Amino acid sequence: MMRRLRISMLTLLTACLGTYSAITAQAQEQPKFNFHIGGGIGTPLNPTAEFAGVSGAFQIGAGPNLSDHSSLVGEFMWHGLPPNSNALARLTNPLAAVAITQNLSASSNLYAVTANYKYHREGKMYGLYLLGGGGWYYRKSQLTNFHVVPGTVCEPVWNWWGYSCQGGYVEDNVLVSKGVVSGGINGGAGVTIKLHSSGVKWYMEARYHYAPQGDRTIQVLPLTFGLQW
Repeated sequence: MMRRLRISMLTLLTACLGTYSAITAQAQEQPKFNFHIGGGIGTPLNPTAEFAGVSGAFQIGAGPNLSDHSSLVGEFMWHGLPPNSNALARLTNPLAAVAITQNLSASSNLYAVTANYKYHREGKMYGLYLLGGGGWYYRKSQLTNFHVVPGTVCEPVWNWWGYSCQGGYVEDNVLVSKGVVSGGINGGAGVTIKLHSSGVKWYMEARYHYAPQGDRTIQVLPLTFGLQW
């Protein structure tokens, strides 16, 4: 009787150990896909900083994991580009323009869809990664209730708002919104902290984005915080 009991206990223990090993191996297995979502502070760099101030930024993305250290990431990013005092200067200058200031609205935003390569190293709790790539960048600027005086001399600030110039003078009198599309590149680095055994991690990332858009080259550096898994 005792012998049978020992054999049964040994069999049960072996089965439990086998189940635990299978679960552990599955938990440690590299997932097939990666996801992330985050937001933070977006800082424009010159020449963008001449016309835009600090704003919010948001990103969300996903992609396949190629190996333990290599991944592909498709990403959407929004980066606010609120006009600073320089970008608004001409809007309140009566010699250059006539504006209905009570209803004047001015805004500018950057949207990007990119494909990126990510190299990452993971420890028991902390991780480090580098990533970079390129894609499609779209900046939309909008002015409402604003009219440019004919004969206004063309300056960089007018190009920023999307006005076209001819012969050294602003060509358009009224502009509601203007969108500019171009290719662009990005590169950055981040750190991660594991929050759960399932693989959920907190991350902090700094990334540089460059998009040549004629006279309005875009350069921004968003600092993003969020979750990866």
